[in-house]
Amino acid sequence: MTSRTTSSRLRAAAAAAAAMALGTAGLTALAGTANAAAESVRVQYRTSASGATADQAEPWIKVRNTGTGALALSSVKVRYYFKADSAGAAYRFACSWAVKGCANITGTFGTLANPTATADRYLDIGFTAGAGTLAPGADTGDMQLRFHRTDWQTLRQSDDYSFGAAQTSYADWSRITAQVSGGTVWGTAPQGDDPTDPPTDPPTDPPAGGQSLFDDFDYGSSADPRISANGWNVRSNSGGPGVPGATWSPENVTFASSGGNSVMNLRTSTAGTPESTRQTEVLTKSMKFKNGTYAARVRFSDAPLSGPDGDRLVQTFFTINDLKAPMADDYAEYDFEYLPNGGWGEPANILYTTSWETYNPDPWQAVNTNTASRQSFAGWRDLVLTIDDNTITYYVDGQLFGTHDASYLPERPMSINFNQWLIDLAGQTSTTPRSYDQQVDYVLHVKDQVLTPAQVAAKVGAYRAAGTAFEDTVPGS
Repeated sequence: MTSRTTSSRLRAAAAAAAAMALGTAGLTALAGTANAAAESVRVQYRTSASGATADQAEPWIKVRNTGTGALALSSVKVRYYFKADSAGAAYRFACSWAVKGCANITGTFGTLANPTATADRYLDIGFTAGAGTLAPGADTGDMQLRFHRTDWQTLRQSDDYSFGAAQTSYADWSRITAQVSGGTVWGTAPQGDDPTDPPTDPPTDPPAGGQSLFDDFDYGSSADPRISANGWNVRSNSGGPGVPGATWSPENVTFASSGGNSVMNLRTSTAGTPESTRQTEVLTKSMKFKNGTYAARVRFSDAPLSGPDGDRLVQTFFTINDLKAPMADDYAEYDFEYLPNGGWGEPANILYTTSWETYNPDPWQAVNTNTASRQSFAGWRDLVLTIDDNTITYYVDGQLFGTHDASYLPERPMSINFNQWLIDLAGQTSTTPRSYDQQVDYVLHVKDQVLTPAQVAAKVGAYRAAGTAFEDTVPGS
């Protein structure tokens, strides 16, 4: 597993185009717009790239709470409509700067059910829980957003439904729609394309079939022969990530009961020296997992069991394949990484979800994207990752956490991994022994099926109701 999550690009973004026209008053929502009486947000828009063509579209957006109560931004979705340059064109979303923090803003592309002359695609802009709430009358401030073709060919935006060449200063803009908790409250969509997702009542019954891996981690010890027979490797070999000279210790992987379920415990310990540092990792022996749903219930911890706190610890659930050469384009990695005491330049606890295209270990260069939330995630967390042919989506405790686009999709199958390790020993220099626990309740992968968090919970519940502690019907790679 790589040990950095700093985003990098193979090509720098083009500079923002100069303003080309005086600002004009934006369109307001039409009186007949559905749910207008219950309107609780307004969307303001300006463009920072006003040409008919551009290297990238630059819709800058503000969302204002016009209601009478606090508005959770995680319940808001803003939709920008555009016409693709060709049927096969693919696009990449990015955030240049935002008052609410780019890490708290997501962008997902979709295809309209009823294409028009000015729109056959859309960009959904959402917010993670880290974006917080808006008080009545408050707005998000600048969200300097952009998107471009993945091949960096010039795009035409003069025929895009939501584009306004004259909008060089913020004003209400009804050609961008907004939803709150799934209901449209602002704007007018292209004819026949009123937004209706996400569904207000997402399905909870998982689809039938689906080749699956499920493990309830009901084992006696790390030496239990069923662990290897079921396709797992408890790591003992040396090497990264983590403290150079540290040991990966199978004996620090144990199994116990918690809340009526069997759980796997990964313990990482140190007394402040490489020789005393014991790290833990459990991973599948086979790299045979690619598109579909990945899920695990993981208990993160902020504090050591005893001794001084402060170590720069990384607690994880991730998928990965091998880097065959520096910057190899068939590398893939998708991470949940919790840093209870910060690290990688962060001063305090932070949860990253990171999607990797490739990297070069020396000199360091990375092509990845991440979503992060700077708060404590101590305790049991339901982690879900889905990968289809267009999108990588991360959920935490049933809530959307981050969405990453098609440019980071995997080209080859991967393994499934859990590990806990120390970035370095600089966070806490004491030589007093201390140890940290990360626990795993279960893991689930369903090949080629994208499940909702509710469907994941239903599928896990069905395994447990049937008394099934392990199943693996996923074919080998």
